[in-house]
Amino acid sequence: MTDTIMTNGIKDRAGQNGYFKKGCNPLALTGRSKLQNERASINQQIIRQMRMRAGAENLLRATSNNKVCEMVGLELSYINSNLQLLMEQLEGLNSSVDVYQNIQETSSIPLIPLGLKETKEMDFSVSFKDFILEHYSEDGSSFEEEIADLMDLRQACRTPSRNDAGIETLAKYFSHMPLLESRFFSATRPMGIFFTWYDSFTGVPVCQQNLSLEKASILFNIGALYTQIGTRSNRQTSAGLQDAIAAFQKAAGVLHHLKETFTHTPSYDMSPSMLSMLIKLMLAQAQECLFEKIALSGIRNEFFSLLKMAQEAAKVGDTYDQVHQSMIQTPIKDNVPFFWSTMAQVKTNHYRSLAHYFLATALLDHQLRPSDDEDQQEKALSQAYDAMPDGRSAVDILRKREERRHVGKAHLRRAVMGHEEGLRIHGLCRHLRKLDVLQDILQASHKRSLAKFNDNDREDEFTDYLEAPDIISKTEHKAEMESPMSTKGPLSVFSAKLRWTAPRTVRLRLEDRDLGFTLRGDPVPVQVTSLDPLCPAAVDGLKEGDYIVAVGDADCKWMVVSEVMRLLKDVDEDGIDIRVVSLMDSGLPMPTKSATYCGGIPKTYSMICLAFDDDKSPKGRKVTKKGSFLSWGVKNHLKSSSTLSLPTADFSGTLPWNKPCPTFPSSSSYNDPALY
Repeated sequence: MTDTIMTNGIKDRAGQNGYFKKGCNPLALTGRSKLQNERASINQQIIRQMRMRAGAENLLRATSNNKVCEMVGLELSYINSNLQLLMEQLEGLNSSVDVYQNIQETSSIPLIPLGLKETKEMDFSVSFKDFILEHYSEDGSSFEEEIADLMDLRQACRTPSRNDAGIETLAKYFSHMPLLESRFFSATRPMGIFFTWYDSFTGVPVCQQNLSLEKASILFNIGALYTQIGTRSNRQTSAGLQDAIAAFQKAAGVLHHLKETFTHTPSYDMSPSMLSMLIKLMLAQAQECLFEKIALSGIRNEFFSLLKMAQEAAKVGDTYDQVHQSMIQTPIKDNVPFFWSTMAQVKTNHYRSLAHYFLATALLDHQLRPSDDEDQQEKALSQAYDAMPDGRSAVDILRKREERRHVGKAHLRRAVMGHEEGLRIHGLCRHLRKLDVLQDILQASHKRSLAKFNDNDREDEFTDYLEAPDIISKTEHKAEMESPMSTKGPLSVFSAKLRWTAPRTVRLRLEDRDLGFTLRGDPVPVQVTSLDPLCPAAVDGLKEGDYIVAVGDADCKWMVVSEVMRLLKDVDEDGIDIRVVSLMDSGLPMPTKSATYCGGIPKTYSMICLAFDDDKSPKGRKVTKKGSFLSWGVKNHLKSSSTLSLPTADFSGTLPWNKPCPTFPSSSSYNDPALY
């Protein structure tokens, strides 16, 4: 999938070629894009069936005719069967991990990626322009290009490329969300914009007017895209393994940020229990890649090196066991694909068996020699067990050849049994059986352990009942979450939550080289303070606390004090017109008009989504190369607060313009922790 801007071959109204944004290519014919398109198609079929079921259930409650009830009951059984088949197809898509793997890999165990949440194309230009005119008393049509840019950016987020450019596209749109929420989404005035997203596991739609659903879903997709990047990395190289480790740790960090920030989620794939399981899965896969990185250069056939690898493998097995225990809990097991839970169980058995094989090799292939450090070997072996096998001491096992052989055989026996159990579980899942590389690795590991066991077995040993204890997991390189960067939230002055008067014009005139007030900015916008009630500006209507939005023809909503001062320092005897607004008392907040409804199955979705026709979506829009949406909302955020008197101060320097593009706003930028 390309990372550069490429022509889409479609002519726009100006007769020029349109372009896709960097990090997005909706026409790329890759296996992953085909899978995502199939997911979108299944989601549309699911919502149609749920509409039909909702209508049938309403008819069943409304009628008392036995014949009608019988026909409706038959129709409901047919619809429920279709829904079950569609959800099985969606489960199959979530189990198609081979599409996401690196095509150059032939000897690495497949990893599990997350599929992207699907959403509808949206057109909110009319709502935004109406709100700009009504709330800010400005012509909304003057912001058509900026609104078009925002819509193009959202459309690009539906088909991000599987690389850093795709992450940047999603993060850029996410960084606009707090600004949009502050500028346009007011508790007292519903915008009439409905955001619809589909559950990644069940395909059940959720539709709300709350912008928090949009923010949470974009965050989920950022984490999902990181998992796809990690899965795609070439794990046969050290650099590729490092990329995979970083990607899975970042995915865990993003999902943890989502879990901590959005506490009440309307979609089950973003519920706290599901996110906790996904975080464990991503950290387990990062730990697996760390193990592969240690083993990449080869494992030295040396006592201490083998003991270290045994404990590293046990660590990977334990992390996957925790993932499997999370997956089999209710209600997660009803939503997670059976492929995922069986894969976690197979890897648990595989890596624990590897741990027993490495420890057995250390005991069987390395006898204690006079030149060896006996105390160090005793300490290392003791730390590998919670309790020594059958009460034996570490010194006896190390010194006596037969004891080493018996304990080593016991570990090999557990390794063989663990590999056999992994192969048995592998055969239970039809999706796992399609992964030839996984079966080859399991069979090769089983044959290796079995061959070593037979090499150390004796025909006259009929009563060898020694049970090898569990190996303590230990690692020198533990997988950790990489938390996303936190940045300062948006300014709250020109906000949809505050009510403003319409801009009014005030004529400023000098009086003894003084305008009769001072200015203050924190850092923006500039506010009138210390107003002399007898000055000409006050007589003309200027009030204490007014915000200056324009000086002459210059828009100064987001200018700092020094910049406004430069505009006012050359006021002549005729004066100059300024435009100001006053803050009004806000009314009582109204509840957001969004509700969720359970349709007879343990999934949550909104009835409002049934009122929209999926086939009626706006046509694709040409992506234009412009600046950030409503660029006046992200300027001069870093300037310090100041209070200056007019017009005695003289400013001749040029101030820098700073346009930060935050990756993830901090939790403080959200107005309500209970977002749903």
